[in-house]
Amino acid sequence: MIAGLPLWAFLLACAVTLGAGFVKGAIGFAMPLIMIAVLPSFMPAQTALAALLLPVLVTNAHQSVRHGFAPALASGRKFWRIITATIVGILITAPFVVVLPQQVMFLLLGIAVLFFAGLQLSGWTPDIPPGMRAPVEFGAGLIGGLYGGISGIWGPPSIVYLMAAKVEKTEMVRVMSVIFTMGAVVLTLSHLRTGVLNAQTAVLSALMLIPAGIGMGLGYRAHDAMDPVRFKRWTLILLSLSAVNLLRRGLMG
Repeated sequence: MIAGLPLWAFLLACAVTLGAGFVKGAIGFAMPLIMIAVLPSFMPAQTALAALLLPVLVTNAHQSVRHGFAPALASGRKFWRIITATIVGILITAPFVVVLPQQVMFLLLGIAVLFFAGLQLSGWTPDIPPGMRAPVEFGAGLIGGLYGGISGIWGPPSIVYLMAAKVEKTEMVRVMSVIFTMGAVVLTLSHLRTGVLNAQTAVLSALMLIPAGIGMGLGYRAHDAMDPVRFKRWTLILLSLSAVNLLRRGLMG
């Protein structure tokens, strides 16, 4: 047993986290999506949520300041609405994770991942009129935060908004990372209070920092050498398959 898991489960969790770190380094997001889509297939859903907390927090903090602290602060000021709304949403729903039945959590996670992956695979990108950006930004952040408090995933609405707002690629990755970092801080503190992150699961989450960091370093290197469009497409296909598996578990037990 390592950090409360059998050796085979721990090693498999390391492999999943390494892959998720690689994807995040290569395309800028999807670490919690991958981890929460796969880890619950061989460990309790709350343990899976705890396992991703520290890797998501640390990798997003690193990615947000990769080009310096000044650009990160500028992005935070520019998109303060979506960051604030995300934090509020997480604070509202985080306490409910300890009372949510596991099958319901599987269904919620599966629906969210499948919806996001399908939206991206379809190539559909909404267009937001300039006058509507402020309320839509608040709405996207709040919806993401409400979902993130119980699932550990608050990125999809923010990513859809940034794509619709036609934010430049480099700034988009940086803004996503700032949003994810702030959300991760709030979520981690919230789950210290709920008990999801406890003495045993905190060790597991800390150990996941190693494969996450290795994967992210490899992902950074791969970013310039590979076709990001094709890589992102295959990643979304794999996420869709993982989401279908979660839906199956939620419906059939």
